[in-house]
Amino acid sequence: MIDVDADADGDEAASVDPRASRRALRAAARDRRRYERQEVRRFTTRSRRRRITWAVVVGSIVALVSVVAVGAYSPLMALREVRVEGAERVPAAEVQAAFAEVIGTPLPLIDPAEVRTALEAFTLIETYATETIPPGTLVVRIVERTPVGVVDTGSGLELVDAAGVVIDRPAERPDGQPLIEVDGGVAAEGFRAVAAVVRSLPADVRAQLTRATAATADDVRLELAGGASVVWGNAEDSTLKADVLAALMSAVPPDDVSSYDVSAPMSPVWK
Repeated sequence: MIDVDADADGDEAASVDPRASRRALRAAARDRRRYERQEVRRFTTRSRRRRITWAVVVGSIVALVSVVAVGAYSPLMALREVRVEGAERVPAAEVQAAFAEVIGTPLPLIDPAEVRTALEAFTLIETYATETIPPGTLVVRIVERTPVGVVDTGSGLELVDAAGVVIDRPAERPDGQPLIEVDGGVAAEGFRAVAAVVRSLPADVRAQLTRATAATADDVRLELAGGASVVWGNAEDSTLKADVLAALMSAVPPDDVSSYDVSAPMSPVWK
């Protein structure tokens, strides 16, 4: 009896196991497909998010560039006003009028060559800088030439800067502007030496300067109001020489001496 029952149970297990196995396999396959679909959705969701993010970024950049380009080159950004700063001898109204042909040009399209052309007629302008201020303003900041003295040409006086450029043609020597006398005129080395010396002088010393001469570039001499003279030598160490001269004039006023010698600034002499 015991053996018969055992055989029966074995037969039943044998008949049941194949069906259970197939069901288990089908369930496992379903689970596998479900897992794969979930994984596909998970990865494609990330990919879609990345694509959307990049699309938004690129679209924003394109839109910003388009807005800037349209705004920059539109009539709203056209030049309407020229503002001149730093003009004293140069008539600001004439500088503004020189930009008549540029008026209406979008600010980003204003060519530096056009600015140079508009300003090159003004010989009193030594340097300049420009700035555009949206929506339609061009600021022109100019630095005018600094006069160093007057030169007697025989046909009249000319107020010149350190480069020899004529700034004005006054009838008389302006106050504070020395008469410059050099061999060879403004093209000579002597003139360049004198100009460098005059530019190095402190304002209070220069205000007393009436005449500057140079037979050569190494023989610059100055004359002060009241008659005192200054032996300067060449233009080297002019800043130091100017400081020494200012100190001497403070300690020993020009009314009390006939001359100062700062050609050797570490060993100045007066008498």
